[in-house]
Parts: sequence; structure tokens; C-alpha cells
Amino acid sequence: MNTEYIYKCSNCGKEYSSDKVENELIYLCPNCGEAKRNTPLKGVLEIVYDYESLRKRISFNDLIKRDSGDIRSYIELLPIKYDSNDRSIESVYNNDLNRLRLPQNSVVKKKIDEQDLLFLDETRNPTYSYKDRASIPVVVKARQMGIEIISTASTGNAGSSLAGVCAMLGMKSKIFVPKNIPEAKRIQIQSFGSELFVVDGDYDEAFDLCLEISQLKNWYNRNTAYNPITIDGKKTSAFDIFIQTKGDIPDLIFVPVGDGVILSGIYKGFLELFKLRFIEYLPKLIAVQAEGSSAVFKYYKTNEFAYNPAKSVADSISAGAPRNLFLAVQAIRDTYGEATKVSDDEILLAQNELARLGFLVEPSCAAAFAGYKNFRKNISSNAKVLILLTGSGMKDFDSLKMWNSKPNVQSIEEIKKALK
Repeated sequence: MNTEYIYKCSNCGKEYSSDKVENELIYLCPNCGEAKRNTPLKGVLEIVYDYESLRKRISFNDLIKRDSGDIRSYIELLPIKYDSNDRSIESVYNNDLNRLRLPQNSVVKKKIDEQDLLFLDETRNPTYSYKDRASIPVVVKARQMGIEIISTASTGNAGSSLAGVCAMLGMKSKIFVPKNIPEAKRIQIQSFGSELFVVDGDYDEAFDLCLEISQLKNWYNRNTAYNPITIDGKKTSAFDIFIQTKGDIPDLIFVPVGDGVILSGIYKGFLELFKLRFIEYLPKLIAVQAEGSSAVFKYYKTNEFAYNPAKSVADSISAGAPRNLFLAVQAIRDTYGEATKVSDDEILLAQNELARLGFLVEPSCAAAFAGYKNFRKNISSNAKVLILLTGSGMKDFDSLKMWNSKPNVQSIEEIKKALK
């Protein structure tokens, strides 16, 4: 059985038992939590484990020998009940989770301009994006609690992820998306059988509407950061990086940032490895945003937030009101990292370059690579650098069309003549 854990408010520090939070379906801190329109969430709950007890049960050598990509490998650090003898959940662990496993060899090394780079390739996940890391534990937890309907707001990837995972486990999903969702993501959500609500507005409006309707209908809500399990799900990439590098973790990690949950999740994962004394330092986290969606960058630089509608070719990281803004900026500062922003032109150029390296990714991932390119003159050649690739390019054909011209149709004779 996994160790005990509590929920702690990231704002006021108040602690709550897991029974209270989960039995009452509490999302934000009851003492200070706020979910206002077009505003970052206040009182986000963090899940805290008994790390002293875990140190007695898990060793460095034990963890690095476990399978990456399988949440059973680090179930002790997730808020999920695990008992192989409990037949009421046997199918979840012995059958369904085998289908939901992520690729074991997702850390890929490439040499670019004399610099060895690592890429965490999440494009081969069950629904082809990083969002599966959050959806899998959220859905499994909901199933354990006897919940059948789960909702979320999404620019596309979180929605298709939740829809896919729910379909695999025979559960229902309700997805709220903005009207500018890429067609490939919309079709993926619909194909999995989710009930889709296309909002005449942007992602921030879809997020707020999803909260309102979910509370009214008593649907279990997966909204990023609002549901604390999403942060713990996204921290698992740190564990997989640790396992696949045999503990030789990166010095710097470039992270595409929208709502800020991936950033804070990765930070939490490495921080927990540090608390377990498996690593001696925290990687510096470099937050990369699109120029048209740069609220995290601006808050990091000024300590001020002002809502501005987001607009970028990188739809997956377009959020005018990053819901996990405060924890995201804390992750940058606590790791002595940095924040930067890149233009849409730089994003599309980076997407093209990554494709030539064998990574067909959507623009949000390309933003992280573009951020690295802007930073590389300041990075030591000996530094271990990792770049997150968080979603497949097959989810957004429109961006690929921007730099791939449509070829002319030629007759057989014309082709033969041209090739002779």
C-alpha cells in the first residue's frame, strides 16, 4: 500500500487530510482558495508525502531499476491506492494500466552544433501528448472513488487525453474547448466519444465555464492545477528522466509553458527526488513562452499580473491567465532558472528544424527548442541540457502547412524527365 499523504495549501500553508479532500471533492484550499475569472488560481493544493518513511522503503538503486513510463513504478509517490491483492481494482492495475503505459525509451540524445542534447519525447504517449501524465492518475483515482463522469477545459491536448483515457477505462468525459481548437485535436476528442462543448471564446473562458458547469452538475473536474492530481501526474516525467538517465539528471531543462502546471510538476518531481536523497541538485528550469502568451514571463520579471487575451500559433501554451502562475514562477526561482519568450516565427522555424531531426512536434514543443536556441550561447558545452517535446505534430496540421508548400501534381513522364 502506498504511504500516507496530506494536501497542503501552497498559499496559506494549511494542511488537510486526504480523506477530507477526497471524500468532499475539495479542489482548492477551503481557507483561502479562489477561482476567479481570467485570474490565476489562489490556494492550489499540493500533495505532500511522508518522505522520511519513503526513504526507508525505496532506494536509489531500487528506483533506477524500475520501468519508466509505468505509474506503478512510482506508485508510492502518487495519491492512488495500490494493493495487488485488492481484487476490486485488480483490472485497473493488471489490465488497463498496461494499455496506458508510456514509452520506456522517451529520453533521446542528439548532437546539435557540437552540443549533446537530450529530448524527452512525449509524442508517442497513448494520446500523443504530455497531458496523458496528468489524465492517467486523475482517471484512475476517479475510478477508485466510484466516479463515472470527468470534465475538463482544454486547448486540445488535455481534452483529447482525458477523452482517450476515459474511453480506455469505460468512463465518460465532458470537454470544454475554445472555438480556435485545431481541427485534428477536436476530431480526436470526438472520436473517443467525449461530449464536446466548443465555447465561443478563448481557453480562459472555456476554463471558467467548465468550472461553473462542473460544480452545477457535480462532475469530477480535471482542470489543470485546479485538480491537484494534475500536478502530481505531470511530475512523473522527472521520475522517468531519473530512471532513464540512471540518476545522471540534466543541468538545465527547457519547458514550454502555458498554464504552468508542467513546469511546477517537473519541479515537484525533482524536489521529491531531492528529498529522498536520490539527487544532489535540482535542474535549472527554463520557462519558454510564446510572445503572444507570456504572462508567466512577465510575472517572473515584474511580480505583476495583468490579464491579456493570449494569441499564438502555439495553441497548447496559449493562456492569458495561467492558472498555476504562482507555483510556476516559484519553480523557476527555486531552481535558479530563467524565463524567456519567443516569437511565432521562431517557433515555426524551430518546428521545421526539429522535424529534420526526426521529431514531428506541435508548435508548443518547438517553442521550447526555440528558447534553447536563444540561450545556447550562454550554456556551457559541458552542460547536460534536456528539452521537453510535449505533443505530436499530427495534432496540428495548420502549423505544418505554414512551412510545407503543397507540391505540384506531375505526370509520369514529367517525373521521369526530371529524374533523368
